[in-house]
Amino acid sequence: MFYISKILMKSSDIETEGLLFTEFDFPQQVLKGIDSAGFKRCTPIQAMALPVTLNGGDIAAQAQTGTGKTATFLITIFDHLVKHPEPKKAGPHALIIAPTRELTVQICEEAKLLGSHTDFRVLPVFGGVDYQKQQDALRRGTDIVVATPGRLIDYMKQKVFTPKNVRILVIDEADRLFDMGFIKDLRYILRQLPRYTRRQSMLFSATLSYSVMELAYEYMNNPQEVFADPEKVTVEEIDQVLYHVGNNVKPNLLLGLLKRAAGNRLLIFANTRTGVDMIARKLRGNGFAAVGITGTVPQKKRLKIMQQFKAGEIKILVATDVASRGIHVEDIDLVINYDIPQDPEDYVHRIGRTGRLGKSGKAIMLACETYVYHLEAVEEFIGEKIKVEWVEDDWYEKDQARRSRPIRKRAVSSRPPAAPRPGRRQKTTKQRQQFSDRKSRRGSKT
Repeated sequence: MFYISKILMKSSDIETEGLLFTEFDFPQQVLKGIDSAGFKRCTPIQAMALPVTLNGGDIAAQAQTGTGKTATFLITIFDHLVKHPEPKKAGPHALIIAPTRELTVQICEEAKLLGSHTDFRVLPVFGGVDYQKQQDALRRGTDIVVATPGRLIDYMKQKVFTPKNVRILVIDEADRLFDMGFIKDLRYILRQLPRYTRRQSMLFSATLSYSVMELAYEYMNNPQEVFADPEKVTVEEIDQVLYHVGNNVKPNLLLGLLKRAAGNRLLIFANTRTGVDMIARKLRGNGFAAVGITGTVPQKKRLKIMQQFKAGEIKILVATDVASRGIHVEDIDLVINYDIPQDPEDYVHRIGRTGRLGKSGKAIMLACETYVYHLEAVEEFIGEKIKVEWVEDDWYEKDQARRSRPIRKRAVSSRPPAAPRPGRRQKTTKQRQQFSDRKSRRGSKT
C-alpha cells in the first residue's frame, strides 16, 4: 500500500529570497550550467522540491506556470547523472514525457543550456518531423530523451527505444496529458519502464487532479506532494483585467488595445482556428505584423514561427491553446484572451506565458456575448474575481481592413462579335421563336 506525504507551503513559509543555488552540493558542471542560464536564487517550487529530488525522492509537484518547474527536474537529472555515472550501461538514462511538440522543444532548449558544461546528449522525440532521422539518433545513443507519447511508443514497439536503463522519469504537464487523451499511452509507457523502486519519478503539473494523483499512487514510489501557494493558482505578478464588450465591436476594441499596448511581444489567444485566422488577417489589414499559429500549421513551420517569436522577429502571435504550454519566452509583456477559454485550466496556462520567473506581466480578457458564460467557471477555478475595467469610447479603433473596394465599371469592349464557328448551322430568329412556342405548348398540356 502506497502513501503520499504532503508538503503544503506558501512562498512566505520558506526563505526563498536568501536561498541561492550555490548553497546546494552541486557538481561544478551543474553549477556552471545554472550560472549560464542566469539563475541565482531559487523560486518557491525549486526551494521546496530540490531538497527532496536531490536526495532521490519521488515528488508530485503543483505550481503556477512559469515558476521554474522545468529547471527543477532538469537540474535534478544533471546532478544525478554527474554524481552517479554508469558508462557501461547504454542510454537513455532519463526520460521526460511532455504533452506537446512545442513543450518538448522548449524543454530540450533549456536542457542544452543547463547542461552546456556537461557531455550529456539530449534528444527530442516527437511526430511531424523526419522519422528516420530520429530513429538513427536513438540507435546512436543518447543520455536524455524528451518525448511526446505517440512517437515514443512507436519506437518502443520497434525496439529502437529501450527503456531498461532509465533511472529518472519525469512526467511534465500531467494534467494536459490527461486532457489530450494520452492516459492509455502513458500507462503503456510506464509499464515498460523499470519498476518504480528502481527509478526516481517526478510528476509536475500546474494543477493536480484526482486522476493525476491516482497515477502517482500506482506508478511512483511514495511520492511527496508539493504545493507552492496551493490557494493561489495564478501568479501574483500578473495584472489581470477584464473588459466587457459586444461581439460587433470586439475587433475594434482589440485594435485599440494594441494601439495603446507598450512592449516587445504580445500573445493573443482565440478558441478556434477560424478565430485565429480572422484575427491575424484583420490585424495585418490594420498595419500590425501578426502571425497566427494553430494545430493545422505544419510542424516545421510551427517550430520556425516559435523561433522567430522568441527571437523577437515576430512581435504579435495569435494562437489557439495548442501553443499555450509550449511558449517559454521571458519577455512577453501582454497576453490577451480574445475569447474566454471554455476550459478554466486553459486560462491559467494562457496567462502563465507572461509574468514568468518573478517578472511582472499583464493579462487582458475580453468578455463578449458568446463566451461570457465561461467566466464564472474561470473565476471559480482561480479562486478570485478578475478586476473589471470599463472601456472609454475613444478606445475603439476604426477597422481599416473592412473598407470595401471601389466597384469597377465594366469596360465596353470595342471588339466585334465573335464569328460563328465554321461547319455549324446557326438558327435564325424565326427558328428560335418557333422552338420557344413548342416548349410553351408542351408545358400547357402537362
